[in-house]
Amino acid sequence: MVDDRAGAGPRAALWAVARSIGVPAGLVVAYYLLPMDGPWGVGPVAGLVLGLIAVTALFLWQVRAIVGSPHPGLRAVESLAAVVTLFALLFATSYFLLERATPGSFTEPLTRTDALYFALTVISTVGFGDITARTETARVMTMIQMAGGILLVGIATRVVVKAVDTGRRRRDPKRW
Repeated sequence: MVDDRAGAGPRAALWAVARSIGVPAGLVVAYYLLPMDGPWGVGPVAGLVLGLIAVTALFLWQVRAIVGSPHPGLRAVESLAAVVTLFALLFATSYFLLERATPGSFTEPLTRTDALYFALTVISTVGFGDITARTETARVMTMIQMAGGILLVGIATRVVVKAVDTGRRRRDPKRW
């Protein structure tokens, strides 16, 4: 999906790689630095729903940015890196907060790293089984993540590829 035609240039590619690494790294740092030790006004489930709405809005905004970008392939890589990372961190945060609000929701108490590990094993469909959801709420949240992951891989990837094609056609209609 990377736009490797002559117009992209090495400088644009280098910046795209830097942003594709820097944005997810910044999001992970923010996840570990967020103060999640005190009581939150919004419960884990409500926070998850609001977060999913925000991730969807970010994804739609990113699709528009891909179409309008001078380098849609590079922009698509950046967009997917940010959206997938945010999706994983949203669930990791929700799992961490759920375990704090309702201890015993998982087979072991979750640290931030444990919650991120669990979220990544669900996204990757590896599911080692060392941490599992115990309560109904935790299981519903995990099922939502499973369904969302399938949608992210299937539908979102197709939408991004279509946006890249549209952006390339818009930029250079004679070539297409």
